[in-house]
Amino acid sequence: MLWLFLLALFAPQLRAQKPDLYRSPIRLPRLVSPPAIDGDLTEWRERAHSDGVWDIARLRHSPWFDAERNRLTDHGNEPSPEADLAARYYTAWDATYLYFGAEVVDNVNDVDDPAHQPRRWYFKDSICWFIEAPRLPAAKSFGEADNAFCFVIDARKPDYGAWWRHGASGKTYIEEPLPSDAVSYAIRMHGTGFVLEARVRMSATLARSTPRWRAPREGDVYGMEIVHCDPDGGGYGGHILIYGRGDEDATWGWAELTGPASPVERKKQ
Repeated sequence: MLWLFLLALFAPQLRAQKPDLYRSPIRLPRLVSPPAIDGDLTEWRERAHSDGVWDIARLRHSPWFDAERNRLTDHGNEPSPEADLAARYYTAWDATYLYFGAEVVDNVNDVDDPAHQPRRWYFKDSICWFIEAPRLPAAKSFGEADNAFCFVIDARKPDYGAWWRHGASGKTYIEEPLPSDAVSYAIRMHGTGFVLEARVRMSATLARSTPRWRAPREGDVYGMEIVHCDPDGGGYGGHILIYGRGDEDATWGWAELTGPASPVERKKQ
């Protein structure tokens, strides 16, 4: 019968999911019109998920804070921690893409890794969205359904500048560049700060990470974490983690796909 076929097809979506560890769901709005990916977030920034400025001072009061993981590098004569790194992050979706954006204050743009390898995005200024889609019940580290979409903040856009760490059925920590036909991104520098804008085609990435992924619909639940790396010279340096505590997806935030969001309305005089 048709209903039995549909139940079997979507049973993975109906299984119990890992709980909302922080009891604060992230609601990711659907974009009605696709924006141009040009380093200007004006078209969609007010219609995306964004919950204000994140810096180390705010992170200290978050439920996922860990001083060993959330840290900044002090080379002496540094500005205040808030001026060292602060950012607003934006996330949204539509039927085809996940959209990522960031507006960042950073005192140093560092993309020079003394032991460079393409997969070492975390040794360079970079922002990475960790996405588990769908959110599965088993805890794991970059196993099935786990993805990391990482963008090195290098205006030259080298071939490793858009990186994809992911799992697959029976596999973990697969490292490869994001397929060129699956990603579009732009970086607009302003001094050492910058704006990042990106989109990733879900069917070319999430579907390769697990056969349990289906075309997105409102109400679907994903896992999400943002990792922002800020080495400021030398080796493995500072980074901040938002909505999560590291590679294990059980610590990632509960992200629900929602309908379109409206900009905040201000009272007219």
